[in-house]
Amino acid sequence: MRTTLLLFLMLVLPAGMVSAQKAKTMEAKETMVDLTTDFGTIRLKLYNETPLHRDNFTKLVKEGFYDSLLFHRVINAFMIQGGDPQSKNAPAGQMLGMGDVGYKIPAEIKDSLFHKRGALAAARDGNPEKASSGCQFYIVHGRKFTDAELTSFEQRGGGKLTAEAKEYYKNIGGSPWLDGSYTVFGEVVSGIEIVDQIAATPVGQGDRPVKDVRFSIKLVE
Repeated sequence: MRTTLLLFLMLVLPAGMVSAQKAKTMEAKETMVDLTTDFGTIRLKLYNETPLHRDNFTKLVKEGFYDSLLFHRVINAFMIQGGDPQSKNAPAGQMLGMGDVGYKIPAEIKDSLFHKRGALAAARDGNPEKASSGCQFYIVHGRKFTDAELTSFEQRGGGKLTAEAKEYYKNIGGSPWLDGSYTVFGEVVSGIEIVDQIAATPVGQGDRPVKDVRFSIKLVE
């Protein structure tokens, strides 16, 4: 009887371990989306470290919420912002940026996820909890910073930057003054040159591009 039980455990345990490993692998799978514009396609990775933002963004993408919306606020060397539902049928010159979905996402701000060039982050209003807009987002364009600029930024109360963030801001670029105030929940994995092109688009009142920059977003299966 004892021998039979031991044999049974030897047969069952490896299968259980395989199942657990499989579940862990599935849990760690990264979510990718393609953001397509007239300039080309930007592929974005959504972070598993920010599950509330990841899942909300994925939900809206699946529903087609972002289809034919605009990058309504573009500031070169800073960021490109979109996701306002009012932008879908907005006439030329209309001020945008106030549209939303009627709810906010609790902040998921982490020191390890900073505003490097190509970072995907959630826009928000001035609420003290730093909760994010349910739909508006931005992609960091940014610029490079010197050691002196970064030190000055920290001394002015901008918060202590990690060594990784400092190296990134010096050598590649970003928008460090946003760290600690907005949730970063993804990053560009290909198509950063498309971000550059959109950031260079001529803009008018309210930093809205003079020529509409429309986009759609689909999940990468």
